[in-house]
Amino acid sequence: MNPPSTRQDSQVDRTSANGAPSPLEIHDLTVAYHKKPVLYGIDLTVPAGTLVGIIGPNGAGKSTLIKAIMGQLPATSGWVRIFGQSFKEACTRVGYVPQRESVDWDFPVSVMDVVLMGRYGRLGLFKRPRLEDHDIARACLEKVKMLPFASRQIGNLSGGQQQRVFLARALAQESDLYLMDEPFAGVDAATESAIVMLLQELKTRGKTLLVVHHDLATAKDYFDNLLLLNMRLVAFGKTADVFTQEILQKTYGGRLTILSEVADTVRRQT
Repeated sequence: MNPPSTRQDSQVDRTSANGAPSPLEIHDLTVAYHKKPVLYGIDLTVPAGTLVGIIGPNGAGKSTLIKAIMGQLPATSGWVRIFGQSFKEACTRVGYVPQRESVDWDFPVSVMDVVLMGRYGRLGLFKRPRLEDHDIARACLEKVKMLPFASRQIGNLSGGQQQRVFLARALAQESDLYLMDEPFAGVDAATESAIVMLLQELKTRGKTLLVVHHDLATAKDYFDNLLLLNMRLVAFGKTADVFTQEILQKTYGGRLTILSEVADTVRRQT
């Protein structure tokens, strides 16, 4: 395992074409559980205003990567920069949609309360949401068609409705970089379509989005860039360039039980 990086912050920040720091840069990132690497040597620079799908087999480290970016998991080596800063320094510029399975849906909180949580990073310590924050929360709920459910307890919603609420919370953060961990999992077709439209809208507004996704059949349609991961970074680039049978085989290996279906998808869409 590589030793921790000893390079100084001032030496490693890369900038975009207009001179601004990249929304996300990762260098030599290794994350281990019980001294066993689950992500190894990840190097990545994400351009601003891109919609990136993160795909790979189960256990490839997709969710681990999202958590490591946010500092929820410590790095064994390497570093992460968000707009040239640490996550702690740039956290107000990051919106997060967690996996539904990681949320305690029995917690007694209303839909409006959940969305207002997205405003807390802008309020400061011990400050209460203002009228402006409530207006923003209502507008975000309207955007995902959940405003009529504002007073409903979050646990009394369907899976698709719950996911829409967490998208509204992310929107309420008014972030520049969005990290979403399988937002399409367990939702109905209408919600999936609404999420895709929302992602595209955010992208057109110059936001940068990284989305963990498990459905290869839709990956090529949903994302303009793909990050293929299997503990190591297999490929990252424009979807048309990296969504190939060769790279998919390299990413999934023997665990790609639907390789023939994927190959058919590639042939149909190229």
